[in-house]
Amino acid sequence: MTEQQHSINWVTFLLAWVAGYCDTATFVSGDSIFSAHVTGNFIVFAAQVSSGSTSATAWIKLITFPVFVIAVMAGGWLAEKSAKKYRILLAEGIILTVCGIAAFFLPILTSLEEKPVTYLIVMVTVLGMGLQNAFGKLFAKETHGPTTMMTGNVTQAALDLGNVIRKGKLGNEISVSSLKKQTVTIGGFLAGCIIGAVVARWIGLSAIILPGVAIVICYLQGEMSAPKEG
Repeated sequence: MTEQQHSINWVTFLLAWVAGYCDTATFVSGDSIFSAHVTGNFIVFAAQVSSGSTSATAWIKLITFPVFVIAVMAGGWLAEKSAKKYRILLAEGIILTVCGIAAFFLPILTSLEEKPVTYLIVMVTVLGMGLQNAFGKLFAKETHGPTTMMTGNVTQAALDLGNVIRKGKLGNEISVSSLKKQTVTIGGFLAGCIIGAVVARWIGLSAIILPGVAIVICYLQGEMSAPKEG
């Protein structure tokens, strides 16, 4: 495995892990709100409204959509202003780390009720996930594919697996290689979901600090592996 391939595997796995972790953590401890798959909040909103819920807790899920859009736009702006593509991930890592710290200290240091704090932390987490989505679109060659939405990756993996089963490994190197890449992405996301669920049930939204630190590590790793100028 080449050094570049190893780097892409590492970045892909870590970003997928972060997305799965954050998505599950905010769903488990953030009033059933998705932070990475924000369109999933439309489904949760529709289900709650159809069951007769007209409270703000149902409608607030729709706020994730404009927050996400703003984050993606900010990611595009940051990419234009910075010569370093991984700078978007650094911003995401800082945001998520601050989220985790705020989730722990805000209830202690302020008189805010639990619900407002929860929604604030979730929305800022959505902001971080929006930046990650922007990174994936702007710098697609840095990963094996989308790291926050797994449906397309699972579809590609299924197609590749079908090709390998029908034609065998010999003469079907492209499908084998693609299947390995999708395994890295899907495996990272699944691992993130499991760990995010466990940690979020244990310490609540403070759990967001872990992927924040992981993203900062990802940024540093990317900077160290980048070729030096001059």
